[in-house]
Amino acid sequence: YVAKDAIETGNSSVLGGLTWGGMIGGLITVLILIFSRPKNPAPLMTIYAAFQGLFIGGISIMYESFYEGIIIQAGFGTLMITMLMLGIYSSRIIRPTPTFNKVIYSVLGCVFLLYMLSIMVSFLSPYEIPYLHSSGPIGIGITLVILVFVSLSLISDFGFIESGVKWQAPKSGEWWGAFGVLITIIWIYIEMIRLLSKIRD
Repeated sequence: YVAKDAIETGNSSVLGGLTWGGMIGGLITVLILIFSRPKNPAPLMTIYAAFQGLFIGGISIMYESFYEGIIIQAGFGTLMITMLMLGIYSSRIIRPTPTFNKVIYSVLGCVFLLYMLSIMVSFLSPYEIPYLHSSGPIGIGITLVILVFVSLSLISDFGFIESGVKWQAPKSGEWWGAFGVLITIIWIYIEMIRLLSKIRD
């Protein structure tokens, strides 16, 4: 009800501004971190977490206003996927080999570019990329495949952390490991809430 009231009372523009601000601010912060590789990444990573709080909070309220209870469902699903991937990694069912990591990162890189293209198309024209946001069987299937690959990237994140411990990486390596896991879990949550909304449609 709080979510519906926020939109019905005219706060949708403020909510949208915070959501887009969080997304764009987070993206800029990630690019700065990747290209500058600071010796002490903690301040920028903290800023990133704050931006993502705005983004995830805004997205969650918007979806909750249309699909009551979806936030809890998406959160529970994200938790279950994270625990499942940790179990798979711990049991060595799937190993983060160099080939595995290359495939996962290549696919997710293409998905990220597809999302960026979709945003540009939606802003510059009245059209959208077919099936990416639709709630039909193909749209649900696309989101499900993306969710699988994003979930598998947790295996790569866990492997990075374990390698850092094994080779006694610098203290900043802890931040980079946590940063990678944070990005992945946020992405899993977004894909989970998108998948649930498409199914409920």
